Amino acid sequence: MRSVHPSPRRGFLARMFGAAAALTTAGVAVPSRAEAQADTGWITEVPGKARCFFDCPQHANGVGLLHILNYLGAYPAGQAGVASSFYGVGPASSLALGFSDAMWARYGLGELLGLKDAAGKPYTRNVFASLTKDEAHIVAARMGIPATIAMLGQAAPAFSIPSLQKMGTKFLICNNALGLWTLELEARGKGAAAAIDKDLRANVLPGVTIVPAMVQAIEQAHAAGFSYNRQ
Repeated sequence: MRSVHPSPRRGFLARMFGAAAALTTAGVAVPSRAEAQADTGWITEVPGKARCFFDCPQHANGVGLLHILNYLGAYPAGQAGVASSFYGVGPASSLALGFSDAMWARYGLGELLGLKDAAGKPYTRNVFASLTKDEAHIVAARMGIPATIAMLGQAAPAFSIPSLQKMGTKFLICNNALGLWTLELEARGKGAAAAIDKDLRANVLPGVTIVPAMVQAIEQAHAAGFSYNRQ
């Protein structure tokens, strides 16, 4: 029988909590173990008998939001609910979707994510929080289809974040990813990580919840009977 030495797991945990200590030293908020274990209240905010966790680590030009609309639209009103994730780092991250227009303008998030308006200028507002028919080109570009398809433009306001929230979607931000993202923004010359962290936390979109760790939130959703959809 092959024996498994426990030291690799201890080594992993040491590295993980060492990284958490580094974030704390930098002034970035990191949840305790107790906080991570206790934070399940968001589950009760997801309505319906059919509930699905849409895992969206990348912004994907809002295609994940369109897929959430498709899922909710397949059920009679009130019978389905969704939890969806905002996390990841780098230009593809979905984290920026959880923050206000002021944060997009202050930290140049549209430019960071490579998202431009019809005139070719980076967005200085959270476009996904106020999608209009004129923003259909964003999703169309990701899908590789013409932006002139009328149905896409007509649907755009319906898969904006506030619209999906009204239909039964709970959006979550990963605290661990947020901590790393603030360090990324600092490295990109946007300011001091601690100040950025404080600023972002004060400007989360209404109804969006910061959870300790997205990997744990996914596990909690599974235990609560959610289906899973990776985007």
